[in-house]
Amino acid sequence: MHSKDGHTALPIYMQISESLMRDIAGGRYVEGERLPPERSLAATYKTTVRTLRKSLTELEKNGMLERIQGSGNYVRYNADARSIYSMFRLELPTGGGLPSADILTVEYREKPADLPEFGASNHASMIRRLRYLDNIIIAVEEIWLDADSGRVDPAQLSDSLYLYYQKKLGFWVSRAVDSVSIDPTPDWAPKEFGVPLGGIAGYIERLSWAQDPAPVEFSRTWFDTKNARYVQRLQ
Repeated sequence: MHSKDGHTALPIYMQISESLMRDIAGGRYVEGERLPPERSLAATYKTTVRTLRKSLTELEKNGMLERIQGSGNYVRYNADARSIYSMFRLELPTGGGLPSADILTVEYREKPADLPEFGASNHASMIRRLRYLDNIIIAVEEIWLDADSGRVDPAQLSDSLYLYYQKKLGFWVSRAVDSVSIDPTPDWAPKEFGVPLGGIAGYIERLSWAQDPAPVEFSRTWFDTKNARYVQRLQ
């Protein structure tokens, strides 16, 4: 299953708005900078001007764009803006990059003993994915969602798991705690991942909470430090 294609992908206008929001947050566009003309920007994203304008409207709603009639579209940095990928901390070395994913495996399993405590059930949905930024392979990840939070349907997954949780399972991730270190690449990583089997990759362990006191999800991500970096901005 290739989640960047078909009904599981985000709408084009949303992909563009998310990409621009991450580029602004990552410093590719700076406060007060005028964006390229709409026709030129539409050509860059291989879309129509009409679709691009829909994307720009999303940025305007998030307080990240000022549209001045007869002058152009100007970047406004808004630290409080919330995007679909606002909790995705990996970026390209140059900043930003639109996240997407290939689903490798989805299984419903008993939780292994090596996982930290999360949720109330002894079973979970396990998802393994190959992650991209702007179509560049940057990471492999393994996500465990506690069974009491719902069972994952692989046919309905989108590039954003958190959006899937909200739309399909009825809860949203409100906070997460990351631990960042290094770790050998797991034996299930596909050969397309840039770090060879057993090679050292950047490593993130994350516990995520919804509205309950106990975390509902545990994930671990191995990322290629040549193609991505972990970024946490403090405001």
